[in-house]
Formats: sequence, C-alpha cells, structure tokens
Amino acid sequence: MTIVDADALSQVLSSVDLQVGVARRVTLPAGGLLPLAAGAVTLVYVAGGSVQGHPPLTSACSLSVDRTSQSLAVTTGSDRLRAGDAFLTLGDTAFLLQADAGASVMVVDLVLSDTTSRLSAVLPDVITVTGFDALEPAAAALAENMGLVDPAACPVRQGDPLICRMMATTVLLSVIRAWAANGCAPAGWPSMSNDPFLDRVVDAIHEDPGREWTVERLASVGAMSRSAFAARFRSALGRSPADYVTEVRIDTAKRMLEAGRSVSETSRELGYASDEGFSRAFRRRTGMTPSAWRQRTTVPA
Repeated sequence: MTIVDADALSQVLSSVDLQVGVARRVTLPAGGLLPLAAGAVTLVYVAGGSVQGHPPLTSACSLSVDRTSQSLAVTTGSDRLRAGDAFLTLGDTAFLLQADAGASVMVVDLVLSDTTSRLSAVLPDVITVTGFDALEPAAAALAENMGLVDPAACPVRQGDPLICRMMATTVLLSVIRAWAANGCAPAGWPSMSNDPFLDRVVDAIHEDPGREWTVERLASVGAMSRSAFAARFRSALGRSPADYVTEVRIDTAKRMLEAGRSVSETSRELGYASDEGFSRAFRRRTGMTPSAWRQRTTVPA
C-alpha cells in the first residue's frame, strides 16, 4: 500500500478551487444510461442500487471496505459501483453508467478554476472509491442530500450557488482524500512531473510564492542551466515557469482574501510591486478584482 505524506496531500487538497459545483439527483430505471461527456469534470455518488461503467472501470484502483470489521484492502477496480460508492472523472474519456436493476445517483457537475492546474496534473482521469460512505460518512451524507429531484420545482434562494459550490468542494476533497490516503495513489504521488529536479522547483514555488522567482533562480533550484530548465519545465507541466508562478500566486491570493486579508497585504506578501499590478494579474486569471473576490465569500444573510 502506498503511503502518502500528509503535507503533500494537504498541498494538493489546498489547491482545489471550484468555480461551479451543481448537484442533481438522477433516477435510472433498469438498464437506464447516464452519459458523462468527455471534457467535463463530474463527480458521481451512488445513493441506491448499482451501475456499471462503459468502458469498464476495472482498471481503476478500488478500496474494499468490510463494513463489519472496518478492515480495508486495495483492489483492482470493480466492474460495478454500488450504493455508497463514489466516482470522479476529470473528463479525458467519455463514460456511460448503466443501471443494473435501477439506481439513484447524485451527479455533481464541476468546473475547476484556472488555478487548479496542480490537481489535474497529479490525479488520474478516473477515481473510484468503493465504500466511500464507510470511509467518509459525513461527506457521503452530504453528497446524498445535495441534489434536488426536480430542480425546476424549487426556486433559487439567496446564496444557493455559493453554498452548493462549498458543499461540492467538501465532497470532492473527501473523495480525493479517501482515494489517496487509503492506498490508491501511485508510488511517488503527488509528483507533477516524475522528475525529482522539477519537483524540487515546484515545491519551492509553493512554499514561497512571493519570492522573486526569475528563470535563473528557478533553474538553480533545479540544478539545471537556464535553457535546459525552461524546456524541461514547459514539456513536463505544459506552461512556462513564469506562468506557473503566477498561477500559484493567484491561487494563494484567493485563499488569503477568503481568510480576510486585505488586498494590499496580499499584494505585498505575494511579491507584487503595487496593488494595481496585483489587481490586473488577479483579474486576468479570475475575471474578478481582488476586492470583489474577497466580498463574494460572505454568504448573504
């Protein structure tokens, strides 16, 4: 069983940020199909009955939980998901879930923020957590009660989008934690690059995002020449070092603003020369000003 460092897991979980998290309950008759399109991030919780995946889910890691003894074993994926199981797809492949003798499933449509690149880079396309309700009972109860059977019959109330997003974030984090902390993460996880020198650079950026990270300084952390480092970084992570530093800074800024830190304090701590420069960078990444982001975290009374 792979042992995941607690700090590494916390770093991955802290990078998760949802723009949208909308849940709906779907009732499937016997043989009924639930399509999950490619390009869409979707979380499914099976509330009742069972479903099988097309293509089969047998290549995914599963957690077998004995509900009597609470013993846990890591197995190859099951061809079926049963009541209490959770399934996450990042959208690389289209899936069909087919009900056996009927099923009730919660479907959560997720939109990840642009700064959640670290999550997409370290997770496989498909995660299954069998026995999720036994491993994470509070999150499973939340998942089971998130979606409405008939959303059109219930008017949207003040604060609903924000509350739904926060609930979806909680369930998503719990699924990732159950998958990683109980032995399904591969050896070396959560390396983004499978390159120890580049991982050293990525860790340094996350540990001190406000430092003046020039390409030369980052290359020295990775013990490489400037040109070799820039090429290897872009090849492994799909973006330039400067772009990645900006992503990490904005991701950190969002959490600082949500915690009540001022725009000026956040700007200075993250290495920006002026509040105006910070605001421009923040708005390019999020579509919002830092002050608007800070205000949106307040749930209407």
